Amino acid sequence: MRLEGVNLPKGKRIEVALTYVLGVGRSTSKKILNELKIDLDTKVEDLKEADQDRIREAVGKLTTEGDLRRSVSADVKRIQEIGTYRGFRHRRRLPVRGQRTKTNARTKRGSKKTAGSGKLKITKK
Repeated sequence: MRLEGVNLPKGKRIEVALTYVLGVGRSTSKKILNELKIDLDTKVEDLKEADQDRIREAVGKLTTEGDLRRSVSADVKRIQEIGTYRGFRHRRRLPVRGQRTKTNARTKRGSKKTAGSGKLKITKK
């Protein structure tokens, strides 16, 4: 099943498979399926065509995938332009939400760089 430009995995339960769409998490997935009265344990491959259409329509009402990405990047650009502290942290590619950076923050800061001469050390044989 294809939804919002994303192929949903066939062997997974529909509750989990819907989370492959950006902007749909577990709680939103449960809410949609409960409103449509679709069993959460149904596999994607076992869904009827009518159910697939109803799910597409329900997810279509949400802000997902490309629109959500554009919205988030526009928000980040806006806080950078108005010169907030958060915008400054985004610009410098540092953690934005108050995490420590003396240690950790490797995902944001990149691989560890050590200070030193950079010369090769001779090892004894």
